[in-house]
Amino acid sequence: MKTVVTTAYRPTSQIFEQAGRVSADLSLNQIPRNKRSIERLHMDEIADLLICLKERLEFYPLGKNEPFFFHPNSAAFRTKRPLGQDPLIEVSGLQPGDSFLDCTLGLASDSIVASQRVGEQGKVFGCESHPVLAYVVGQGLQQYGGMPHLEEAMKRIQVISSDAVSFLEKLETNSIDVIYMDPMFTEEITEASNFTPLRGPADQGQLTDQWMAEAERVARKSIVLKAHFRSADFERYGFTRRVRPNTKFHYGVISCHTTNKQ
Repeated sequence: MKTVVTTAYRPTSQIFEQAGRVSADLSLNQIPRNKRSIERLHMDEIADLLICLKERLEFYPLGKNEPFFFHPNSAAFRTKRPLGQDPLIEVSGLQPGDSFLDCTLGLASDSIVASQRVGEQGKVFGCESHPVLAYVVGQGLQQYGGMPHLEEAMKRIQVISSDAVSFLEKLETNSIDVIYMDPMFTEEITEASNFTPLRGPADQGQLTDQWMAEAERVARKSIVLKAHFRSADFERYGFTRRVRPNTKFHYGVISCHTTNKQ
């Protein structure tokens, strides 16, 4: 599906300039808004829409009236608690100065928490296979100003416009401390309304033997899986499941011992 870039309903000159930059960055056509509604634009262009607003970018997949846009989501309150008690940090063993790869970036909430944990000496990478979503999240991480205590952590995250397996294949063995996987749930969680616009364009692939093999090669300390509590991937790939009562998703962990790797 093609994507076109346009502006807010009543754009300023600054927004016009921004749309031009976005269009150039992504090599996408820029079209005039002409005060058309989202529904009208979809009908006229038969394309996904990337809308440039003053404060953010909004992505409207064809046929959807609810946009995808960046915001810190759960990271806003998770990072106000002791980080060592966060479920992801606790299960992964992530420490200050570590490197962290989020194979399924989404809104980057987990990557933000990880970045806050590893600090300036650590590194956080996040893979997003859909190039427009990767761009929206990448720009949001650099520009979001509503959470001062998270600004540095957000800016440190390196967004990788690639599927996770392709990126893992390029990495050296034992080069990332913690590798994290949170594939789209096979059973939709109705409460996860933030992901409604992503149901179409986002990569909904589940774990594969190749993905796991590359993760096991690259991970130095641990591999963490977050999945629906009914997922068979925990047992299929040897994760030790951490049951979370009264929640619809669990974490699983594989502890890596680099001395046993070839």
